[in-house]
Amino acid sequence: MSTPVLTQPAPGPASEPTAKGRPTTAQRLTSFMPVIALVVLLAALTIADPSFLTASSLTAAVRTSAPLVVLAAGATLVVLCGGIDLSIAALCSLATVFFALWLPDLGGLTTLAIIAATGAIGALQGVAHVLLRIPSFIVTLGGMSIFTAIALVISDAGPIRVVDRDATHWLTLYVAGVVPMSFFVALLVVVAVSLVLRFTPLDAWIRATGYSESAARLGGAPVDLVKVAAFTVSGACAGLAAVMLVSRNFSGSPTMADNLLLPAVAAIVVGGTAITGGHGSLWRSLAGALVVTLLRVGLPIVGVPSAYEQILYGAIIVAAVALTLDRSKVLIIK
Repeated sequence: MSTPVLTQPAPGPASEPTAKGRPTTAQRLTSFMPVIALVVLLAALTIADPSFLTASSLTAAVRTSAPLVVLAAGATLVVLCGGIDLSIAALCSLATVFFALWLPDLGGLTTLAIIAATGAIGALQGVAHVLLRIPSFIVTLGGMSIFTAIALVISDAGPIRVVDRDATHWLTLYVAGVVPMSFFVALLVVVAVSLVLRFTPLDAWIRATGYSESAARLGGAPVDLVKVAAFTVSGACAGLAAVMLVSRNFSGSPTMADNLLLPAVAAIVVGGTAITGGHGSLWRSLAGALVVTLLRVGLPIVGVPSAYEQILYGAIIVAAVALTLDRSKVLIIK
């Protein structure tokens, strides 16, 4: 995102304000904020409806959260780089249509084909961002419009039924008879990406890019490649989330994931990831996604009409950004 930043010299790509020093009070607060919010919300819902804190209710909640967790995990990498991906929901909807159309010909390979295709689309958006020097907000806003239009055209503006359910049956199973396979896969995505970041220079490069892109370039970080990689992972995660949605709805639809964009953004910022980049983690986004899911599930329990969900998400995003925004990096607020 094209926001003026203060460029501070740094000895290497891993430099961020608290990388070698003690974390600030604000950073400590934001690191625990999603967990605290999750516990408080769970307690409030249990008080409102004691039957909510049961194995069946919690299982249903985490199964519902799986696509949101995957979407938020991929988009978190883009936000950590200082960008934003507004196309994840539209790309996910398009991927559900692709899945329904490709399944008769590809069979069991459809899942891999969808993830590869959406990853390539995400990479294309990343290339457009870094080569044409277009703000990620504009690139992905245009992508959102394009993906929605393509999905509407190739589906004739209607759902496409998936008759062969064998390709997605594995996502309906349970691990140890308790944990839904879809949520288990979402956890695997978070773990796998987190491990790759931790044991490679990618974590330092991503955070340095988000904190100060010019300083990261001076430190030798491959900023452009890092950004393209982040968009690629974000696109691939949108494809995997689409497969999860198809396994649950038995169809592909051009609008199936459209209502997940605001919740995904809310999950990221509620998780404490700074919208200005450089600070946050996938694990916090996981907790943020669980908080958002509990809100979606719990609002009807306490008698709040579902029509108020968008108002709540908007308020959450504004409040969370106000708490996590690194104002030292922004010269002018526009």
